[in-house]
Order: sequence, then C-alpha cells, then structure tokens
Amino acid sequence: MTLKHSFRTALTGLKTNQTRSLLTILGIVIGIGAIIVIMSLGSGAQLYILSQVQGLGAKTIVVLPGRTPTSPSDSAQLFSDSLKEQDVVALEKKSNVPKLESIMPVVFGGDTGVVGSNVYQLTLFGGSEQMASIFSIDTAEGVFISADDVRSHAAVAVIGSKVKTELFGDSNAVGQVINIHNRAFRIIGVLPQKGQSSFINFDEAAIVPYTTAQEYIFGIKYFHRIFIEPDTQQDIAQTVNDVTLTIRESHKITDPTKDDFHLETQADLANIIGSITTALTLFLVAVASIALLVGGIGIMNIMLVSVTERTREIGLRKALGATRKDIMTQFLIESVALTALGGAIGIAGGTLISLGVALLAKDVLGFNWQFAFPWVGAIIGFSVSALVGLGFGLYPAKKAADKSPMEALRYE
Repeated sequence: MTLKHSFRTALTGLKTNQTRSLLTILGIVIGIGAIIVIMSLGSGAQLYILSQVQGLGAKTIVVLPGRTPTSPSDSAQLFSDSLKEQDVVALEKKSNVPKLESIMPVVFGGDTGVVGSNVYQLTLFGGSEQMASIFSIDTAEGVFISADDVRSHAAVAVIGSKVKTELFGDSNAVGQVINIHNRAFRIIGVLPQKGQSSFINFDEAAIVPYTTAQEYIFGIKYFHRIFIEPDTQQDIAQTVNDVTLTIRESHKITDPTKDDFHLETQADLANIIGSITTALTLFLVAVASIALLVGGIGIMNIMLVSVTERTREIGLRKALGATRKDIMTQFLIESVALTALGGAIGIAGGTLISLGVALLAKDVLGFNWQFAFPWVGAIIGFSVSALVGLGFGLYPAKKAADKSPMEALRYE
C-alpha cells in the first residue's frame, strides 16, 4: 500500500467519527492555545515594560537610596533618607564626575489639587528644569519650570492634561491658581496628553520645583531619587563608577558592603526585566504543557477504543493483503493528524485571544501594548503536538497491527 493511500484511508477513518475526533483533540487545542497566549502576552509585556524604561533615555543613571534590594524586606530601604543635598553638591563638581552632563534631584508623592469646589487626587513631582529633557516632556501651553524657580523655591506648577481637564474644564489654566497641600501654586504650564511613560502617568501629575516640594509640601531635607546623565552613552560605565566613589566619600563609607545607596542604568533595568519576564513566561508555558500531556493520553485512549471498534475492519484489510506496516502506518497517521489539527486550531485560537487582549489593553485601558506573535512558540507548539500524536499513537497502532486476521474477522 502506498503512503498516499494510507493517508486517504486514515482521513476517511477520522471523517467517519468527526464528533469524537474533535472532542479528542480538545486537550491539544487548549494546551497549544494556552502556550501561544502566554508567550504572546509575555512578549507583549516585555516590550511594554522596556518601552517604559527606555522612556527615561538610553544614558540616564538613577541613584536610589538603600542598598541594592536582594529580598522583599530590602524594598523598604528605597524610601530611606540617605540621599542629601551634600551628595548633589559633590556630584556637581567636575573633579568628582568629569563626564557629568546633567543632574536632577527628585521627590515625589501623592497629594490633592484643589481649584474652587473641584478636587483631584494627583501625583506630585518635585524636579528641576532638567525634567523636560530627561523624561522627554514639554508644555503644550505656557512654560516649564526654570532653574530660577528652583533656586527661589517658587510656588509654581506645571500640570498634566487630565489634571487641567478635571479642575479647569475647557477654560485656560495658565496663570490660574491651584491649591496643593493648603498652599497656592500659580500654574505656569500645561503638559500635552502623553499617557503612561517611564512608569509615570504625567497626565495625572503636577510638577513643581523640588526645593518647593521639599520645603512646603513634604517637609523633608532628602531626595527620593537623583537622576544623572553623562555626556555620551559611552561614558555611562565611567560615570557610574565616579558617582559611586563620590557618594561613598560623601557618606564616609569605606566598606562597599555598607553602601546605603545603589545605582541603576537603563541597560541594567532592561536586563533585569528581560530575565524576569522570560523566566515567568517559561514557567507558565511549563504549566500549560501539562494540558498537552493530558491531551496526549486522551488521544491514546480514543485510538485504543478505535482499534477495538474497528477490529473487523482491520481483519478484513489484512485478509485483502494489507501488511502489518500498512495497518500501523494508517493508525499512526490518524493519531498525528488529530494532534496536528489540534495544534493548528490551538495556534489560531491563541493568536486571536492574544490579539484581542492587546487591542483591549491599547484601546480601552490606554496602555501602549504591542501585539507580538510568538513565531518560535507556534513552530514549537505545532511540532510538539505532532510528536505527541506520534508518541501516544505508537501503542494503539502497534496493537492494531498485531491483530490476527482470522481472530479479527471472528470478532463481534
């Protein structure tokens, strides 16, 4: 019997029991579909998070309080008071950090903006004129805060587009007054609608000079972050080293294990995020693969039932000259065809679900989410589904091939 005839015979057998065939491949469909969804959403999440990180600029270095977190308990140190004005003064000296281009202390927190009877819960950032270039933001109306505003502790604010809409509606906000923390701030600028960028939603934020925020709003003399930019990307490594040595000297630290601060670069964050999302995706794929195992066992069970039901057919075919190899090939083709079909349906279904989630995140939730089709996952998934059919179809095929023609023909 030719291979073409074996395929035709196998497909005829599958068409005869269409409902049972579809139910048989359900486990494969679910398993492959889950893998495609997980890998697609994992890739989309990684692209989204990396786009937020890259929003800071490729050469931005962030100094954070507390040592590098190695456990959940270390996270509390990110709110310590180890970064002070003396550190900024030391870092600004060219002799300490020769490649320094710009430096900006930042303080932040939640607060309430009040205009008349309108109240809005906003995110407050204390920064400097450098914030516009570091975060790639500019005003749609008015001007940004200046170095003079920082030096004079000016009570001025730049507000996000949503803050403006909630508190002022369609009227002009520039020149008006907003009360934050029971203090009047004159609005000098309004940001364009930008959405989420670098994990910050500037649409819901108000930006004031960091000196003003420290003195009149938070009542602190330390910084939550210090943002630094070297002259070029090639100077990042040297600048990181210079900043580390300078702050250690400022804090009188001689033992590096006693550091009360740590630095992060965009490359560091990208690598960390990539490692975390990849590990999480692989873990979830491993969990979803259990459905493939269950589906494979289901294929084997159904094929064994099919062998029993078609005993007389097997005997008749052997009596007419079909060899042991012909019978085995037919049942293997049936098994592989079932799982391959299940794999194809799972890939298509998983792709549609992933695309739907991506569109929902982008159009409804406002995230800059990109749909990512996992080509590698699709190829591996389809191949694995076919191999599952081959592996779990061997025993039923062998059992069918081993049947004696005379006994098969006598089977009732």
